[in-house]
Amino acid sequence: MAKWGQGDPRWIVEERADATNVNNWHWTERDASKWSKEKLTELFTNIKVGDERGQCEIYEVKEMNGEASASNRKAKLIFFYEWDVKLKWKGTLKDCTTELEGTISMPNLSDENGVDDVNIDISTNTATPESNTLREVMKSKGIPVLRQKIGDYTKALKKEFSQGMILPSKAQDSSPVNTSDAKKSSLPEPVPVKKTDTDSSASQMKGLNLGVKIDTRKLELSEEFKCESAMLYLAFTEVDRLQAFTQAKATLNAEAGGKFTMLDGNISGEFVSLEPHSKIVMKWRFKSWDEGHHSLVTLQFNQKADCTELLLTQKGIPKADYERTRHGWHTVFFQRIKGTFGYGASLF
Repeated sequence: MAKWGQGDPRWIVEERADATNVNNWHWTERDASKWSKEKLTELFTNIKVGDERGQCEIYEVKEMNGEASASNRKAKLIFFYEWDVKLKWKGTLKDCTTELEGTISMPNLSDENGVDDVNIDISTNTATPESNTLREVMKSKGIPVLRQKIGDYTKALKKEFSQGMILPSKAQDSSPVNTSDAKKSSLPEPVPVKKTDTDSSASQMKGLNLGVKIDTRKLELSEEFKCESAMLYLAFTEVDRLQAFTQAKATLNAEAGGKFTMLDGNISGEFVSLEPHSKIVMKWRFKSWDEGHHSLVTLQFNQKADCTELLLTQKGIPKADYERTRHGWHTVFFQRIKGTFGYGASLF
């Protein structure tokens, strides 16, 4: 092997732009949440639509909850986003100066849904014939524009935000390697290496499939517990209770952005949002998963007359771990919570 600095052209790591991540093999991830909020706000405001019945304008983002990220693995970009968006709109009927207002809700704007699959619900602040007419204007003229804006967001996420995530390979470095000293050397000529797609900038970009997803699955479970929702909520947000039923070491900081570990570090993640006694959203991963890959877990606590119904949704589970994850929720979480705290039937 040639020593560092001897100039043997077969050893070019110090000259590669991607020396820290050769051929983009390792997982890298970039948080796109802040960028996405700014982009969606730009796209979803100052939208004016109308017809012969009246004119409407979407003028403000009332609420936007969720997250987005872009990841690079083996020179492929993977995009994750999930948003719950509420917009404010206003309008006037033809030959009328009275301004009416309403709300637009898009609760499932995510990478799992195509543009035409996103739910867009239009409501008015008053139940009058005039407001219902304007609502129909917004539905017929506004929804197609909003779907176009959603498509603009996904395109921008994949092209604008992800720029620079694919590191240039040696072939993309325009500085030629000085081989004059090598030719004078007594070392044998390097054996030619067959070109691959990663050796050519043009070939690499041509073969790059923006938006390729990891093969993942979505898990949905429901379970009833004989307790109030507040008590069940504490089982997931107080470390002593969590360690009691899992019978393993855990750490947690139950606030938005707070980190957690469970089962002696085999599960880790971050709380995205918490609604006391009602809902928990968290980024969640097994230790064995590819570095940087998280699923999104939502726990919804529904208080009923005689029990609490827990609705669990987990998105982004690698296909190979789907059954292990489903089984783990039932045995390590649901059954042990019931057995430890008396919130259901005994395990035996």
